[in-house]
Amino acid sequence: MSKLPISAMIIARNEADRIGRAILSVRDWTAEVIVVDSGSTDNTVVVAESLGAKTSCHPWRGYGPQKRHAETLCANQWIFNIDADEEATPELVAEVQKLFASGSPAQKAYAVRTLCVFPFEERPRRFAISMVHGRLYHRDFASFRNSTVHDSIRLNDGSRPVLLNSPMHHYIFRSHAHAVEKVNAYSSLQADDLYRKGREPGAAKILLTPLYAFFKAYVLRGYFRYGLDGVIRSYIYAFSRLIRIAKARERFQEERYRSCLRDRAGAAPAEQVQGGEIPAR
Repeated sequence: MSKLPISAMIIARNEADRIGRAILSVRDWTAEVIVVDSGSTDNTVVVAESLGAKTSCHPWRGYGPQKRHAETLCANQWIFNIDADEEATPELVAEVQKLFASGSPAQKAYAVRTLCVFPFEERPRRFAISMVHGRLYHRDFASFRNSTVHDSIRLNDGSRPVLLNSPMHHYIFRSHAHAVEKVNAYSSLQADDLYRKGREPGAAKILLTPLYAFFKAYVLRGYFRYGLDGVIRSYIYAFSRLIRIAKARERFQEERYRSCLRDRAGAAPAEQVQGGEIPAR
């Protein structure tokens, strides 16, 4: 298979058991594979290097900043972004090769639909849950946003990536425990983002968000097709939306509490303030 003038890039942390599939799906048709590791404690780097990827370590600064750093390590103008838990399908590879058959593609950025593969599945089922993200782009005309939460591609002219026909596979969770771990970590980033933007959730949002989130997952996204497992995954999604705003509310409550303690400390001797001092965050 002839290699295209494309740099494939992957950000990863503790993905030794899954990154091999991602690398193998791109290494034979891209000019290079770049893996940016953010402090793995397993053999992620060892596995990546054994499969021919160029590895680099970089402290975690959020999704957007991490991928923007990975961009700087790529030698080619065209970049293909793939996550460590994903796999480029043969159909997608053939479609990308066709784009480059006559030189550089006409468009400057392309999006790909990712089909979710859940535990105990070898491939996506019919009508699998899917998401669309920008994946292939020319670095002179597009780049990843600098958001710590959202890892989306932004074109310089404000247009949107063109959707390709062929999909990728996304091996989304290892287990329910892994899903909850991801929810906990990602919801903290989302809560911090809401806090920085001054968006404190009110009573209506807290009451209605989990209800709507379950409906969105189960009905609109089609989790009902997964039977009882679909019910469980819809509840997990609803929990993820609730804990995100619960953590954001907690940030604002902490701010008000600390402000109150500072006011009290300024109006009375420190020993009269409960605890004797303002607690550190």
